[in-house]
Amino acid sequence: MSPAITPVAGRPGSRILSVGSYLPSRVVGNDEISALIDSSDQWIRERSGISERRRASADETVASMATEAATKAIARAGIDPSEISMVLVATVTHPFQTPAAATEVAFRVGAVNAAASDLGAACAGFCYAIGVADSLIRAGTSKYVLVIGAEKFSDFVSWSDRGTAFIFGDGAGAVLLGPSDIPRVGPVIWGADGGQIDVITMSQSWTDYRDNPGEHYPHLTMQGQTVFRWAISEVSKVTQRAIDAAGITSADLAAFVPHQANMRITDALVRTLKLPEHVVIARDIKTSGNTSAASIPLALDHLLEAGEVTSGGLALLVGFGAGLAFAAQVVEIP
Repeated sequence: MSPAITPVAGRPGSRILSVGSYLPSRVVGNDEISALIDSSDQWIRERSGISERRRASADETVASMATEAATKAIARAGIDPSEISMVLVATVTHPFQTPAAATEVAFRVGAVNAAASDLGAACAGFCYAIGVADSLIRAGTSKYVLVIGAEKFSDFVSWSDRGTAFIFGDGAGAVLLGPSDIPRVGPVIWGADGGQIDVITMSQSWTDYRDNPGEHYPHLTMQGQTVFRWAISEVSKVTQRAIDAAGITSADLAAFVPHQANMRITDALVRTLKLPEHVVIARDIKTSGNTSAASIPLALDHLLEAGEVTSGGLALLVGFGAGLAFAAQVVEIP
């Protein structure tokens, strides 16, 4: 008989130790966008709740923005970067097939002993990465895991597309997770509906563009009404399952931090979940736009900076988007 593999000593739980965020300095208001799509500030606000978003400069990249957010999170946690075991970057806008943005970020922040990988689950990517990080820590294979959501959508949006040009923004948010004596990250509820991959997708593949280059290189396309109906119908079920899996009720929540997809989707989810009035609702989309995988950590950091939430409370997170991928979990606010 072969010798048995020595089991890894796991840990009872994980926790988010800190949050950091980064937004480019350039503010793009609705008037600038509406001039490109024959629209108006009022039209954009009514359909999305967005008044402005940030746009990265030519020298700001997914990796550089991720590094800025990660550096803040590491400093706030007060640990040496060399102690980080894994760096996970959730993104769909890193413009290189390889190497992963995470390898560059790990080097830049001084995580010299860390494994590094990107995770592509679109707007659900951050919650996916939290689920992976929690599992790594509880399994005992990682001590500290750096999770970053970073996007530069200005590189992948057609500014003449009336359905997407006004929605997306650039930015990054990061959290550092570490071990905990009790679970402070709830079970992740996740999945995907690949039967609807055409609802949010790219206009063409890179190989199609190579063989038949057109006026626009591959850019994001979205069937907005279909996404809206799916989110209202299905995402509320996912969030309730995450609440139940954590062994709490909605009355125990201090905050609801959904992916900042659309203000109307957020409002509908709040109504469907019947969240109590004391639950703080993240509405970062108004000034940051939809930053995909970056939106949840950005919104959480902004709530903390504004003093709207305090450490120790429970927050319900949910991400959803292309794929159609979704993930949700309850976490303790750092």
